[in-house]
Amino acid sequence: MKLEILQRNNLEEGGFSGLKEHRLVVDEKVGFSSKGAWNGLDNFVYLADARFLPNGQTRMHSHKEIDVISVMVAGNIVHEGSLSHGKNMQVGQAQVQRAGGEGFKHNEINPDNKENRMLQLWVLPDNEGEAADYKFYDLKKGQLTKIYGGNKDQDATFDSKINIEVGHFNEGQQQSKQGEFLAYMIGGSATINSTEVKDGDLVRAENLEFKAIKDAQVIIITKRSK
Repeated sequence: MKLEILQRNNLEEGGFSGLKEHRLVVDEKVGFSSKGAWNGLDNFVYLADARFLPNGQTRMHSHKEIDVISVMVAGNIVHEGSLSHGKNMQVGQAQVQRAGGEGFKHNEINPDNKENRMLQLWVLPDNEGEAADYKFYDLKKGQLTKIYGGNKDQDATFDSKINIEVGHFNEGQQQSKQGEFLAYMIGGSATINSTEVKDGDLVRAENLEFKAIKDAQVIIITKRSK
């Protein structure tokens, strides 16, 4: 598979309510489209890079039979809703909400008088009818933090054949992954399979070879083989 790069700033900026965003992945499975966005990887179907306006919010809305992953890149979020109401999320943290069959409602609020930045990813469940649930993560510096995916015999993350990991790497650190992947740069610069990439670059290829040029932040999406 040839390495492909989709650059965030080449896409039209959209948004709703109190935020503006670039949608880089809008898979045909979700039932709507966004100009220039890619299809995802199997059940990974959506990736948006959003900036909330000062004191902006999404407003309360609902999801069902989808897992919603949020990663805080800049600023803060106050989380409201039917799962872990009142939880705050800051830079270097992530939350995962499993809608399941019962669904959930949520509103994400920027409490500050300046813009923030939050990524949102969606994954369709492997099995419908799961119970709604919530998980929260502190992202570790100098390594990859797995925030989604794995077998049912563990509870550190929600089970899925899709794995989502967030890397906060120091200069010179390296990471390898086998198989097809999507990688989204959210800070710094790096090389992926010998090609230089920067904040806002979404990469699709096979057999990841990642090296941080400067301190770099990246989200890596892969699919479990079995």
